[in-house]
Amino acid sequence: MSEEILIVAGEASADMHAARALEELVALRPGIHAFGVGGPRLRAAGLEALAPAEDISVMGVAEVLPRLPRILGILRLLARTAAERRPKAALLVDLPDFNLRLAAKLKKLGIPVVYYVSPTIWAWRKGRAKKIAKVVDRMLCILPFEPGFYEGTGVKARFVGHPFAERPPPEAPDRYRAALGLANGRTTVALVPGSRPAELKRLFAPMLEAAERIKAVHPDAQFVVPVAPTLPRAALEPYLAQHHTIEVKLVDGRTEEVVGASDAAIVKSGTSTLESAIMLRPMIVVYRLSWLTYALGRMLVRIAHFGLVNILAGRGIVPELLQGEASPARMAAEIERLLGDRAVRDAQLAALREVRHSLGEPGAPRRVAEEIVGVMS
Repeated sequence: MSEEILIVAGEASADMHAARALEELVALRPGIHAFGVGGPRLRAAGLEALAPAEDISVMGVAEVLPRLPRILGILRLLARTAAERRPKAALLVDLPDFNLRLAAKLKKLGIPVVYYVSPTIWAWRKGRAKKIAKVVDRMLCILPFEPGFYEGTGVKARFVGHPFAERPPPEAPDRYRAALGLANGRTTVALVPGSRPAELKRLFAPMLEAAERIKAVHPDAQFVVPVAPTLPRAALEPYLAQHHTIEVKLVDGRTEEVVGASDAAIVKSGTSTLESAIMLRPMIVVYRLSWLTYALGRMLVRIAHFGLVNILAGRGIVPELLQGEASPARMAAEIERLLGDRAVRDAQLAALREVRHSLGEPGAPRRVAEEIVGVMS
């Protein structure tokens, strides 16, 4: 009977990171079988999906409540299946509200838990580190400053490097434009609205309205949008139908290439900002939450910046537009600064190079796989 491992990954970035780790794990332990929850990339890497990632990939109180019965049902299913099949280890990727609850159940079963992509204890609820120590055997961090927050808590934390560190340096924009079927020589702006339906609902319409304003200043402008693997193209069509005057090209996935093809990008906050930053293209970060989630966040979160790129840099190198500030007018104005002010553009690009360098050495997926092998009995 082959060895088994449980893997749970939610949103698109976690799905991608987990898929690469599983590929490396299979190379180290041929014949290993993975089951759990994942998206298209993880399933393509060989995961036996008990439920799709889309069913647990929700964010914010307002979004979670209607889906709670289904989410709790999946949690019970995973715990029950783990008890029956007794995997050698579990790899839980990001999604702390779900995965830490599952980790507690797995700990009671004696199943070693490797947690990949640390919860943001440095932003809020720092006391969680001691609770995490009770249910997690290894914490694998992808940001260089994170292990320090676990010192003295009992958590065995390690910076394994960021998965994006293995990406090659970006090429010239015309290379990506040719690959994506975009015209060269035209003003090109990338719109990256996110991987969740709620993000699409709140961000895509104002992004497209900003695109209208940009086109008014740059009549030759073309726009390109990466469609996350967790979203069907049809989900974007109603928004595009309201904006016939702008030229928008949809691309399945390939966020890096989309940003690489651009002169500037409007990017939703999250992993997408880092995925965009390593392409060394000027960008702005935007986000909108439900009023309830935002109100709770204002009370709990104590950080100077919300954009991951700025957090890594330790300063505001990229404009951040949150809630009402993420208006079409502000988005368009900030993009115009990046397109028209050479000094502003060059300063941001220099800072983005620093951020890319901070991600560590290539090989994070292999290091994750080695950690999993290390806890397997």
